[in-house]
Amino acid sequence: MTIRRPSAARTARLLAATAVLGGLLAGTAAPALAAAPARTSAPAAQEPAPATVTVAGQGRASAAPDLAILSVGVEASRKTANEAMAAQSTAAEALLDVLRRQEIADRDIRTDSLSLSPVYTQNAAGENKVTAYQAGQNFSVKVRVIDRTGQVIGAVNGATGDSGRINGVVFDVADPTSLRVKAREAAYQDAYDKASQHARLSGHRLGRLVSLTEGESVRPGAGAAPALAADEPSVPLAPGEIEEQVTVSAVYELL
Repeated sequence: MTIRRPSAARTARLLAATAVLGGLLAGTAAPALAAAPARTSAPAAQEPAPATVTVAGQGRASAAPDLAILSVGVEASRKTANEAMAAQSTAAEALLDVLRRQEIADRDIRTDSLSLSPVYTQNAAGENKVTAYQAGQNFSVKVRVIDRTGQVIGAVNGATGDSGRINGVVFDVADPTSLRVKAREAAYQDAYDKASQHARLSGHRLGRLVSLTEGESVRPGAGAAPALAADEPSVPLAPGEIEEQVTVSAVYELL
């Protein structure tokens, strides 16, 4: 029996045919694979956002003042500007000297303003002419022993005479920190109580605190006294109380 081996040319033709057939089969299967839909997971259901309640809280705290802030000054009118400035300087030195004798520390005395302006007078012809100059200086004075406020005012009047000016007095607390802390606590409690009531009225339970914002602290009616004439013989004062107010805005969840 004779076995014939295929020639090299025939073998090459068979391999080529096999490669073409394989490519056709691959090309036929590719669209089927591409057409197969991709499997996607179903979107997870999102939980609704919890209900919230927003409330404003107000807190107040008051205390007796321990500080008086005086607004005092001197004023002088003279024919010339130099004379007016010299006169007010003399009066200002007398004012500062008496304040120091009243045991007011230099750190508690501050010049708020210094002025020099012409004084006009209208003549018979209706013309305004400069007839004098007016110079003045105003001071802010802190009296830390509040019971001596009236005494300090009387001493200023006596030292400055007609040149002296008492513009007013304001009562305050030297350190408002503790007063503000009490007002803040009251404001927070007020907000919490309001939120709790809203939760109860709406059939919910009060949840966690979401946000808390504090407004600007204010001190209404800080015990200001009206301006007093420089020749007031005695100055009875009523310091009253100093009140601190704090407001907050709070957001709570409702469960």
